[in-house]
Amino acid sequence: MLKDDKVQDLAEMFKILGDPTRIKILHILSRGEMCVCDIAETLGMNQSAVSHQLRTLRGARLVKFRKAGKEALYSLDDDHVISLMCQGLEHISHEDRR
Repeated sequence: MLKDDKVQDLAEMFKILGDPTRIKILHILSRGEMCVCDIAETLGMNQSAVSHQLRTLRGARLVKFRKAGKEALYSLDDDHVISLMCQGLEHISHEDRR
């Protein structure tokens, strides 16, 4: 049986992954490291909104950043993030075949 704190942590992660904008950001970052301005341009959003979403993703340890001068470059935290997304895509593709 899963402990309550693990159940809560897992539910919170799925809640964070339940936002379409965050999924788009993770997909963009799956291709490589990017700054907020480039992510915002790719999504057609303002930088403030993207920064807010990145802060949430960082808090969940789904993305990380490093400073390059005055710029922050974001990337996926680790390969588990890609695995989660791939498994989710595989699952919904499987559902489409029913």
